Amino acid sequence: MNLQPLEDRIVVRPGESEEMTASGLVIPDTAKEKPQQGEVLAVGPGKRSEQTGALIPLDVKAGDTVVYSKYGGTEITVEGEDLLILNGRDVLAIVGKAAGKGKK
Repeated sequence: MNLQPLEDRIVVRPGESEEMTASGLVIPDTAKEKPQQGEVLAVGPGKRSEQTGALIPLDVKAGDTVVYSKYGGTEITVEGEDLLILNGRDVLAIVGKAAGKGKK
């Protein structure tokens, strides 16, 4: 994929939405909820501080699985694949990452 996000934007491959309920009922496409979790494919360099002009990098990296805002982002199709471009503020959490691990 040849797509490089700018500033604090993130390219995410959304996870699959549920096809069936726990009781076995098939959910039609029109009733499926949008997924709120996906894999990060690319990350922009970050946003510049308004006070100092220093670059503030994002906390996520390619390969992370993230939870994002339900209605955040812009849906696009690249090379036949549905992707989502999010602002850094639309990402709510990183899945499976130990809180504070490696930071002092």
